[in-house]
Order: sequence, then structure tokens, then C-alpha cells
Amino acid sequence: MVVKMIKVHGSGNDFYLLDQTQFPEPLTDAELKQLAINSCKRDGAGLFEGADGVLVVDKSAHPGALGRMRVINADGTEASMCGNGLRTVARYLGTQNSTDAFRVQTMYADLKVQAVPDFATHVPAFSVEISPVSFDAQTLGMHANHDAATIINETIPALSDTLKFSAVAVPNPHLIAFVDHETLMGPELGRIGQWMNDGKNEIFPDGVNVSFVEVLGQNSIFVRTFERGVGFTNACGTAMSASSLMYVLLHQDSTDFNQEIHVTNPGGMVKTVVHQGADEEYWMELIGNATFVKIVTLPVAEALAADFSQASVTVTGEQTAYEDFVAALPTA
Repeated sequence: MVVKMIKVHGSGNDFYLLDQTQFPEPLTDAELKQLAINSCKRDGAGLFEGADGVLVVDKSAHPGALGRMRVINADGTEASMCGNGLRTVARYLGTQNSTDAFRVQTMYADLKVQAVPDFATHVPAFSVEISPVSFDAQTLGMHANHDAATIINETIPALSDTLKFSAVAVPNPHLIAFVDHETLMGPELGRIGQWMNDGKNEIFPDGVNVSFVEVLGQNSIFVRTFERGVGFTNACGTAMSASSLMYVLLHQDSTDFNQEIHVTNPGGMVKTVVHQGADEEYWMELIGNATFVKIVTLPVAEALAADFSQASVTVTGEQTAYEDFVAALPTA
């Protein structure tokens, strides 16, 4: 049996997209985990250049959703959501079903997605909903040593005496600190990210995504993320969404919703819009590229055995267009 996967990315956050409906019987959870671990390894050990994870697309049992997305990280763990990945899944499902606006089932919610005008020639873009949002310690999987129900712009002595963090789930958990440029590019993010995801810390025993954010100007931020289950990544869609929310709440003269925020990241850029609903709950729009890089086919048995010698590839040409788009972006 042969498997076809599409190498995709949003803002350089790259994945192999796997459609389970191509098989007479879907791959098991154990097989999906093994496939992700094998395929996503970097430094030549995985499938081509590796990836941050595998996006599993399947039929949805929910009447209002066009399909279902699961996110398997590079280490085989499952994430509750992925905003950059959702854009590429939205493009895939929209193309398969000839529609531009619909909902996709994710772990905790059926989320709205919509095609938007291309960012540039051959750089297709999608807007996706990021929700639900929670600051509750239990939802975050947070065991704060000071027994706080929330952490909003506070120091966490076990991490740093000077940095102030906010913890928010969107729905996967994020720890966010606003920093200067030197700290953004320095070693602290890696140190804290590794410690918070070693499985031994008592604050987030299940791990947490950690982001440092630099304010570049009015409605303009740069986000750098150490992602749970992945490590440093070119971009994390939910991290950029959570960072945008905290920017509006903490770094605006007045709490100003519904304005477009320009978010730069190591892999490119996205736009976000923070909304507050009638019920006073927050949700975000994440708007960015949905790039299909290449189509890969290989035997399933070999892929599960980490043998990629029989893999064949068709390159789409979209990556060159995306790189040209990024190169033309204004620098801060």
C-alpha cells in the first residue's frame, strides 16, 4: 500500500499533510505516531528535510464540519490545535470540495476557515479562527507554585527574576513574555523552553509552548516560539494568536479589538485580528499563507520502518514564490 502526503507550511511552520480517506482502513494511532516520528526528523534522518509534524485529515462526524484535523508533533505527541497547519488543511479541504468558507473539526472546537486574497502571486492565503481562549490554570495544565488561578504579566521566580509572563490556552497552552530585541534573540528562550518541556518541571508538568514577543510598533509585533513537542520553530500559529491577544490586553493604550495586527516571525509573517464576542469571550483570526511545497509518495510499510529510499516527489514551485514574497517584506 502506498501513502501520498503533501509537504505544506504556514509561515515556515512545516508539516506533512496526510489524508486518511486515501486508505481502505485508516492508519492506527500507533502507526500515525510512528510515521510522524520517522518522517519529521531533521538533519537528513527523516523524510527529505523533515518537518514540525504531521497533519492528519479525515472525515468529520460533526454535521457542520467539512473535515477533521489532528496534529501529530514531531515527537509523536498530539497537539490540540495548530493555526498554521489549519490554514493548509483548510486549503486542502476547500480544494477537494470546491468551497471557500466552512468549518473544520479540531480537538476542542469546530473552527471557521475562509479563503482570502493571495498574499502574492502563487502565495495562497487563508483566514482561520483560533479559539477557545482560557486563562484558567486547570485548562492550561498549570500547577502554579503560588496557587494562582491565572498568570497575567507576572514574574515566575523559577524561570526568571525579571521577565514577566502571561499564561493562556488557545486551546493549547502558551507562556508569553514581552522582551527587548536582545532578549528575543538571546539564549533565554531556549533555556526556558527546554526546561518547561523536560517533563520534570512542576509548573507545567505536561509542557507548554513558550514565546518571546518584541513590540515593533503600533499593531506590529515579532514572535519567536519554542514549541512543545517540536522545539524552536519558524512560526507557531496559536502562539502568534495568543501573543496578539496579550499585546491588545497589555500593550495598547486602550483595549482596542478588531484591528489588524502585523505579526512577523522567523519564517515570514501573518496578520491577526483579536475579537471579543458578545459574551465577552475572546477569539482570534489568523491570516496567512497556506503553501503546498511538494507531493510525496512512498510505500506505507517502508515509511513505518523509516526507510525512505523509495519515496518519489513532485515539486509544486510554490516555495520559490513564498521565498520571493518573504524577501520583499519590509524589515523592522
